[in-house]
Amino acid sequence: MSTVNRQIVLASRPTGEPTVDNFKLVEAALAPLAEGEVLVRNHYLSLDPYMRGRMNEGKSYAQPQPLGEVMIGGTVGEVVESRNAHFKPGDAVVGMGGWQEYLRVNADQRGVLQKVDTTHIPLSAYLGAVGMPGVTGWYGLTQIINPKAGETVVVSAASGAVGGAVGQLAKARGCRAVGLAGGPDKCAYVVNELGFDACIDYKQHPDVKSLSKALKEACPDGIDGYFENVGGMILDAVMLRANAFARVAMCGMISGYNGEPIPMSAPQLILVNRMRVEGFIVSEHMELWPQALKELGMLVATGKLKYRETVADGIAAAPQAFLGLLKGKNFGKQLVKLV
Repeated sequence: MSTVNRQIVLASRPTGEPTVDNFKLVEAALAPLAEGEVLVRNHYLSLDPYMRGRMNEGKSYAQPQPLGEVMIGGTVGEVVESRNAHFKPGDAVVGMGGWQEYLRVNADQRGVLQKVDTTHIPLSAYLGAVGMPGVTGWYGLTQIINPKAGETVVVSAASGAVGGAVGQLAKARGCRAVGLAGGPDKCAYVVNELGFDACIDYKQHPDVKSLSKALKEACPDGIDGYFENVGGMILDAVMLRANAFARVAMCGMISGYNGEPIPMSAPQLILVNRMRVEGFIVSEHMELWPQALKELGMLVATGKLKYRETVADGIAAAPQAFLGLLKGKNFGKQLVKLV
């Protein structure tokens, strides 16, 4: 077994848009395991938009990513060595292994590693549809939007790992699901493969008026629930079409991840329409994860929840793949294959 662990660390904090120079590939020797520890060979690394916020030093809902340390990130892999009674070599596991090929961890700490069953669910899906992105979509939809059959739910970034799950879960609850995505290929995928009722290509709409008109056509009965991943002009357009007592689950604001201001053109509509607008961080609701994963796992195992993956090859490719994710170059869930 290799005794070298290749890792990506945060070398510097970005000013504005991040670049590959903010990251550095390093090698670290793997020390022998202590009692209670487990060594995991990471097979896949998850890349997610929240990582961009962690690169900044400013106040946020989570601590900034420390400089010179391995970038945070979810991983799935296989136990290759164990000095812990709860894990044995060959176990498939999911955890926050970070941007590195190996994870050495004290597995007695609750929640750091979870065994997963790959009989009916592919290992990589535990980083997407049956992982944090899927649970994020499930929570925002069921706990905040809480839609009733016949209502209209709109989802931004609808072809992504989170957005795609939201729309399919909404359809399973008898709703009209309308997505927003960038480009004709992504919109076709959202409708034809994921089963949304409609998808609007926001790149075809240069201003709020044009986008609002497209939403009016796609949502003839108005908008009852909105799952927000983007912010900016898209949020403004949705607000103009929101029904009374509409609910907005605020998951992400990728339009402002590089420090840009995100003005809101008509916040008075929150009052006029008596809207519920609620931000959430899925890791603060761990008590609901088992319920969410049970539904998501069943849907994926039976082929009822569709998803797509974009896979970069090798740890060295992670920074470039991450920058592409922030620009929407990925299709579905962005992963890095490490074996």
